[in-house]
Amino acid sequence: MIIPEWLKVYGDPSYRNKKCPKEDAELKTFVNQVRKLNPTVARVLLHINNEGKRRNDEVNDLKAKGSINPGASDIIIPGNPCFVLEMKRKDIAESEWQPGQVEYLKQCKDMGCFVCLSLGYESALMAFNEWCAIAGYKPSHDSKVKIIEEF
Repeated sequence: MIIPEWLKVYGDPSYRNKKCPKEDAELKTFVNQVRKLNPTVARVLLHINNEGKRRNDEVNDLKAKGSINPGASDIIIPGNPCFVLEMKRKDIAESEWQPGQVEYLKQCKDMGCFVCLSLGYESALMAFNEWCAIAGYKPSHDSKVKIIEEF
């Protein structure tokens, strides 16, 4: 998987472990952690479900409504700037780009969004924390919850 040089990466691209969690598991963990750390921001967090099998008529209907956007990133949070995160497995060798993903990220970057690639949920939380600091969103988490700030 080739990473464009303009794309900020959170995580260690040299990490290797074929048994690392699947992207869906990492994504669910990330969303659950954001809900704990900052419920206010989590309220507007979006995941565009482009994956899965559907009938042609369903696909056409969802595309017409804007519900399917090929290449759309895994996590989008409206804000200033907008947070756009593409998540891959911690072992990047176990992941690959889906059609349109790089182009979507580049378009978002060109529009001024905070755009990044995370390798696993821990690095996604680091990106989220950095974005919150830039955007001025203070955590509204329980003080007993540990915030991951660095790798």
